[in-house]
Amino acid sequence: MGLVIVEKREGIALLTINRPEGMNALNTALLKALSETLDTLAEDREIRVLIVTGAGGRAFVAGADIGEMAGLSKEDAAVFARAGHEAMNKVAAFPAPTIAAVNGFALGGGFELALACDLIIASPKACFSFPETGLGITPGFGGTQRLSRLVGPMTACDLIFTGRRLDAEQARGLGIVAEITEEEALISRAREIAEVIASRAPIAIRNAKFAIRRGLDVSLEDGLEIEIEQFSRCFESSDQKEAMGAFIHKEKPKPFQGL
Repeated sequence: MGLVIVEKREGIALLTINRPEGMNALNTALLKALSETLDTLAEDREIRVLIVTGAGGRAFVAGADIGEMAGLSKEDAAVFARAGHEAMNKVAAFPAPTIAAVNGFALGGGFELALACDLIIASPKACFSFPETGLGITPGFGGTQRLSRLVGPMTACDLIFTGRRLDAEQARGLGIVAEITEEEALISRAREIAEVIASRAPIAIRNAKFAIRRGLDVSLEDGLEIEIEQFSRCFESSDQKEAMGAFIHKEKPKPFQGL
């Protein structure tokens, strides 16, 4: 089996990071496999939701591979970080909604992978941390930027400077985790959420995601213009005409086609 496993069913793709012997730590080979897999999946218009999880039960992703990083030069480190950014950016920019199903350690690069997803659900065993400053480095796969945008710069400084760990409840209290569910039900619950999302209009969902993501990087004024553009584009879709027509005539709408 490969470093990344994908299962597709009824418009939902489950992507599993499959390096359990190394706690799913992200090395160059795994980042390359993840990046290439995301490229392929992004072209599949039948995928309405992507779930990301880790194999083995102990870790979602326990970080970047320290064994590989230890001997890097400054130049090599920049190449490694760019490979990490490329993969995380593809997760963040994935056209369909993404759900991280965190089933254990999400440390360093694993925390960054979860933060790149649109929603995080976690088991009670989930653990989130940026331990990098205890290893003489900073987060390098987007953590300093995505965490501060999510929880604010002060909380991000606290978590990154101290490296302290958050359990699932603490992470939910900070707005990092959307929901906590029992470990044995984690993937099934992720699928339930994905099925609800997949039942909504795909074009509207994609446009809403685009507006939310792009709006984070611009002024409020520019973000509102992005919203207007994405809102108005929905009116080019057959799904909008069908759903609104059914509403007006008090009829049950047909399933959304993404057209």
